[in-house]
Amino acid sequence: MPRMIFLNLPVTDLKRATAFYEAIGATRNPQFSDDTASCMVFSETIYAMLTTHDKFRQFTPKPIADAKTSNQALFCLSADTRNEVDEIVGKADAAGGVADPSPKDEYSFMYGRSFEDPDGHMWGVNWLDMAAVPPQPAMANA
Repeated sequence: MPRMIFLNLPVTDLKRATAFYEAIGATRNPQFSDDTASCMVFSETIYAMLTTHDKFRQFTPKPIADAKTSNQALFCLSADTRNEVDEIVGKADAAGGVADPSPKDEYSFMYGRSFEDPDGHMWGVNWLDMAAVPPQPAMANA
């Protein structure tokens, strides 16, 4: 069985956050969702657990960072095509997110854009042509 990843994201408005992630293509799994959390499925191996701040505090004694003013992590999803990158970022923008808070990545072998969800969590969406990726020394400058 492949490893799975569960990103746990504290959100200020669970219904709004759930609707946002549904708008960009994730599906809510009711088996792992309730009035304190929504399990959003991107694929068989990638899940985002959206949790209220009270629920998130059950997992850590550390303060919850304000993702609108600081970053601790950047998340990235792959896309099958350059057009799919644009579609996902467009959906994020239309659903109340912020399109392109970071510069676009545009190379012959890679194309990437970014968005912020309504809570300020930053996501990248990247298409990569593995057959065209330059040797490792050239990648260091990409």
